[in-house]
Amino acid sequence: MTNVKTGITLFSLGTPYLKGELDLEGVIRAAVELGAQGYEIVAAQMIPSYPYVTDEFAEFIRQCTEKYGIGPICYAANMDRGMLKDRDLTEDEMVARAITDIVSANKLGCTVMREQYLLSPNGLARIAPYAEAYNVHVGIEIHNPDSPITRPILDYLEVIEKTGSKYIGFVPDFGCFATKPNKPYWDRALAAGATIEQLEKCARLRYDEVPMDEAMKIMGPDMAKCPALGATLNSMYGFVQFRKSCRAELEGLKRIMPYCFEMHGKCHYVDENLHESAIPYEEIIPVIAATDYDGFIVTEYEDEGGYDAVEQTRRHVAMVKKLLNEVK
Repeated sequence: MTNVKTGITLFSLGTPYLKGELDLEGVIRAAVELGAQGYEIVAAQMIPSYPYVTDEFAEFIRQCTEKYGIGPICYAANMDRGMLKDRDLTEDEMVARAITDIVSANKLGCTVMREQYLLSPNGLARIAPYAEAYNVHVGIEIHNPDSPITRPILDYLEVIEKTGSKYIGFVPDFGCFATKPNKPYWDRALAAGATIEQLEKCARLRYDEVPMDEAMKIMGPDMAKCPALGATLNSMYGFVQFRKSCRAELEGLKRIMPYCFEMHGKCHYVDENLHESAIPYEEIIPVIAATDYDGFIVTEYEDEGGYDAVEQTRRHVAMVKKLLNEVK
């Protein structure tokens, strides 16, 4: 029987945090007020000594947990393969960084760590013994344009199943199930002079799975009149792409559910009726609820449209709770 809990990645409140409107304790307090049962800490953004955790910072987090009743359940690591000026990090170097992150996650009491796809499947297998030793379940984030059925993710799945480790797996990001154009990107294009007709033409090309190069050629005359269309069309084939149906991707999700340690509840815009504009939560939540998943759906608001981050995060948490109650 499923046991889904609602959380928030503190990234959702990154805008008020970076503007100085909320300090880290304020962000944690806001997460509680917004209905989170736990939170994900974005290490590179909110840990001053990253990739290490000082005793002082660990004590600060412990005190916040005692004060507000919730603590960090996931450590969002950053695999910066391009951190050197002259070359990319080697696999050995990335494995070493991942091990450092595992140690830091453990120090904060996190039993889940979000790792990024830049760590190869082989690299993921190599860190499995360290993850087990520190009791930290390391999940590769599945992020658009990848999904549970794309080749790179299936390569990870093959390695996970081959190792038999219970400590390496996935953190799916719900953006990979999008079935409609991204509202903030769409609205930005309109503000830059694009017309509804032009944007709908771009969307039809994406829905019809016209190759990107061909779509760019087709939209060439329109992009000459409105250059903003180029960036919008490019995004439709990239990190905010969408498709007519996510049925196949949800079938893929069912297959990997035994290896999922956390879910990223991506949102770009949730309206006052608690409906995400591009991601079909009404289809996603029942799939998860029908499994034995015992973990968090962590709200991840992407502040692309300049909406109120606190309100958007509140709406998303409320939406997830509403949909979970409906499928009980």
